[in-house]
Amino acid sequence: MSVIVTGSVATDYLMAFPGNFTDQLLPEHLDSLSLSFLVDDLAIRRGGAGANIAFNLGLLGLRPWLVAAVGQDFADYDSWLRRHGVDTTFLHTSGTRLTARFICTTDRTHKQLASFYSGAMAEARLIDLAPAVRQAGPGTLVIIGPNDPAAMLRHTAQCRDRGYRFAADPSQQLARMDGDDVRQLVDGAEYLFTNEYERGLLEHKTGLSGAQLDARVGVSVTTLGAKGVVLRRRGEPEIRVAAAPPRTETDPTGVGDAFRAGYLAGVEWGVGDERAAQLGCLMATLVLETVGTQEHRGERDDLLARFAQAYGAAAAEEIADRLGASTGPDGTEPRALAGRP
Repeated sequence: MSVIVTGSVATDYLMAFPGNFTDQLLPEHLDSLSLSFLVDDLAIRRGGAGANIAFNLGLLGLRPWLVAAVGQDFADYDSWLRRHGVDTTFLHTSGTRLTARFICTTDRTHKQLASFYSGAMAEARLIDLAPAVRQAGPGTLVIIGPNDPAAMLRHTAQCRDRGYRFAADPSQQLARMDGDDVRQLVDGAEYLFTNEYERGLLEHKTGLSGAQLDARVGVSVTTLGAKGVVLRRRGEPEIRVAAAPPRTETDPTGVGDAFRAGYLAGVEWGVGDERAAQLGCLMATLVLETVGTQEHRGERDDLLARFAQAYGAAAAEEIADRLGASTGPDGTEPRALAGRP
């Protein structure tokens, strides 16, 4: 399975607030809310949902195509992604706008307040998927990740009209879209990815029950944070997978993107939904343990040991021959946990 990833590409500004956001909220004065949080740290990292998913797929050896809109300030980031197995041939480069910016503050309970400046991402609606799909070949899966809303709708329509397989991952853009648009993103998707809150919002906006929503997609995948993930494949029993225990909890930004990459890598390897979801959960945990969405690394033996600890020795054996020697953010060889179908 070849994978094309559409979605945001951004520079992340990640800050940490040592308190709890909710302690600062006065319910009787929310109509005049005005707060500023003094933060302890600032980390500037590469990010964006589309780039994060592609990066993690690259680490796992799938060599995805990233199809997105970026600014002329993207050269260093582009080199980074290429070193980590991502094909950026079909990026659209804006002549006037900077690459998008994500500004996020996380409190000590992992609640987050964030803003997103779209920048060049607003031009993603100009991208036609056909050249990338022709290059990727038959059977390509197109991930419709959070992006310029008009681009998401255009790319989904192209997939349906041209018979491309696609995965719907509306994520944070659910807040910007109405029910009719959200239904267009979902209908006919082979995979639907949401977190628990997004799933409820999606049902609310579309007016569809959970069962009606599941009937419109092939596989519904809902991440539950520390509670793991639940998968519903049409016509099959529900699958629940526990989260992989973290060694430390540093920053949750990007954990959902890493999960998606791990899960889809497992699907590509043919290890089944449960094992694929376990791999997704472990990839998510690696991101949770680091500051930044593309800074994690892992030695093969350590990852297999953690997989066995979380899910059992037999489960680890099923993925053992899919993994190469090591992975890391520095681009040194060997650079990926290579997946072999």
